Amino acid sequence: MDTSSRSPNGFLSALAEDDFELIRPHLRTADLVQDFVLAEVGERLPRAYFPHRGVISLVVNLARGERVQVAMIGRDSVLGSLSALAGDTIVLNTAVVLVPGLASVLDVERLRAAAEQSATFRSLLFKHALAIYVQSQQTAGCNAAHTVESRLARCLLQTHDLSGGSKLYLTQESLAQMIGARRNSVSLVASTLQQANFIHYSRGHIEITDLGGLKKTACECYGAAKAQYDRLVR
Repeated sequence: MDTSSRSPNGFLSALAEDDFELIRPHLRTADLVQDFVLAEVGERLPRAYFPHRGVISLVVNLARGERVQVAMIGRDSVLGSLSALAGDTIVLNTAVVLVPGLASVLDVERLRAAAEQSATFRSLLFKHALAIYVQSQQTAGCNAAHTVESRLARCLLQTHDLSGGSKLYLTQESLAQMIGARRNSVSLVASTLQQANFIHYSRGHIEITDLGGLKKTACECYGAAKAQYDRLVR
């Protein structure tokens, strides 16, 4: 079987044929609806999600109601890797659909059974869980040390990479959540990026028009997280 054409999801397409057969009969597809909460922190995650397109945001809920994004999962990875490996389906971060799309879904218990049955399956799942952890650590450092402008550029680049599209619909609230900033700061910075002709931004509709310019504006965290992901997974 040509694994590269098996699925648009990076995790699924990277599985060896025997490992893929452990879960193939149980996979089904589901729409990822924008702003839909897949699981709140403290709840159980019944299903793992393997996005084909679209992006899932992992966020931390703060006491005053704010939400701050700590990581994103797109077409290259899987939501539910830690739940399957740890044997505990209680989620540590709220998972919400940031960019709509489509995903393969699988009961977490099926994913855990496959990991228990195959060492190579378990190893790949662990690498993806570790890559998400590294991304969250990089994001924490970025939000603490870098400017709102560079953080927004980083997040837009990551969203572009994970969703596979240059046209996005992201509300001011979503953008503020992504970079841990206030909504009025997001509006000002988005206007700055638009004036530089890096993006076109209007009423939540964002089109990235200059990837190179956006990369120059982003902090080193974009390249660092990408390099770590490539080292761990690819």
